[in-house]
Amino acid sequence: MIRLQNVTKDYGMNCALDNVNLHIGVGEFVFLVGSSGAGKSTIMRLLYREEVPTEGKVLVGGVDVTQMKHSHVPHLRRRMGIVFQDFKLLPKQTVYDNVAYVIRALGMSSREVDARVKGALKVVGLLHKIKSKSSELSGGEQQRIGIARAIVNGPFLLIADEPTGNLDPQTSLEIVEILEQINKRGTTVLVSTHDQAIVNHFKKRVVTIDKGQIIRDVNSGTYE
Repeated sequence: MIRLQNVTKDYGMNCALDNVNLHIGVGEFVFLVGSSGAGKSTIMRLLYREEVPTEGKVLVGGVDVTQMKHSHVPHLRRRMGIVFQDFKLLPKQTVYDNVAYVIRALGMSSREVDARVKGALKVVGLLHKIKSKSSELSGGEQQRIGIARAIVNGPFLLIADEPTGNLDPQTSLEIVEILEQINKRGTTVLVSTHDQAIVNHFKKRVVTIDKGQIIRDVNSGTYE
C-alpha cells in the first residue's frame, strides 16, 4: 500500500528525512509518532504529493508518486482521504455542503452525492447536524466532518496528520475510535501524532521517527 524506499528530503541546510525506508501493508492501522519537527508531516506530504523527495521513491498503491505528472496529482488525492489538524472546512457552508464538495466535482448524480454524504455522516455520528453551518460546531464535531469529507469517496487509504492536536483527551479518543472503525471496514489508516495517551490506549503498530530517521517500528506498541 505504502512504500518509502531510501527516501531523503532536504530543505537547504535542514534534512527533514534521512534515508527512510517504510512499508505499510493493505488494511493496516499505523501510528507515526515523534516530537515536533521529527519528520512526520514531511512523510504525510510526500504521500499526497505535496512534496517530492530529494532522493528515493515513494509508492502509494503501487504507483511511484515521485514520477507522477503534476496533472495526475488530483486523481491521486481523490483516491485517498486526508484529515488535517486544522479541519480546513468551509465555515459559511453547511455540513452537507462541506462533505459533498469533494465529490460534486466528479460529476456524480445528485442522488449518489446525497447517498454518499449521508453515509459518511452516519459513520462519524453527525447525520443529525447535516443542515448546520460548520462554524456552529465544536472542534470535535468539525474534525468528524473533516473525516466524513475524507471518506465520502471511499478511499483505499486514509492519512491523518495530527488529527487530535487541537482537541481535548476525551474528544481525541472518540476521533481515533472513528478512524479505527473506518480501518475495520478495510481502509488502510496512517495517523501521525504526538499524543502519547492515544497511542498507548489503542496499541496499534507504532513507527517512531526522530531527527528524520525511523528508530523504532513495533506491532501492538506504545509511545516510547
